[in-house]
Amino acid sequence: MSNSNHLLEQAQREIEALSKTSQTAAGQAEPAAKATDGHIDALNEVFALFRINYHNQYYKAYSDSTVLAQIKKLWLESLVRFEPETIRRGAREVIETSDYLPTLHRMIAACQGSLSKHGLKEPHAAYIEACHAPSPKAAHRWSHPAVYYAGKASDWYFLASSSERAAYPVFAQHYKRLCEQVINGIRLPQPNAPALPENIETPLSREENQRRLEALRSELDL
Repeated sequence: MSNSNHLLEQAQREIEALSKTSQTAAGQAEPAAKATDGHIDALNEVFALFRINYHNQYYKAYSDSTVLAQIKKLWLESLVRFEPETIRRGAREVIETSDYLPTLHRMIAACQGSLSKHGLKEPHAAYIEACHAPSPKAAHRWSHPAVYYAGKASDWYFLASSSERAAYPVFAQHYKRLCEQVINGIRLPQPNAPALPENIETPLSREENQRRLEALRSELDL
């Protein structure tokens, strides 16, 4: 029972920590994702897999059914940002790579997966790319569209005029949200580069300008 209470307290602390870092630049929390039947089914499957693979650890940690229900609720609140299949994939990765029953933090990391596998940079490297990209931003060859959209959501002027201490947390929040979408299978469109004019006029030479001016004077009898 004491071990179950410890796990519950640990899960609560992890979710509280996550909630503190989920504020928008304006200081208001983003709308929380709603759990679907698919999320609930996926989470139940995950705990069933844990029970099978970590048999003794599982029953020692979750011997109290009431505490187990509370822990599942806390996990659901944190994992709802991922698609159900992503949650299942995360559980399979945990089982294949660890001999120990995972914490919520370990499970979130497994669901997120390696950013490099999805062609994504680590947040700080993405921030540096966004800050150094020349204008027009949409025409820049980005390492991944997520970097561009995170910069756009953060406001390009804000990134350029603010210190890293102020700007990076805002950028990182938007970037991590976009990374989660990519990991969940959403394909971000390429930025729309500004279209070039159909006819590009070449400036007239000084001599041509002079000839045209003289022709105009002749027409006007000046």
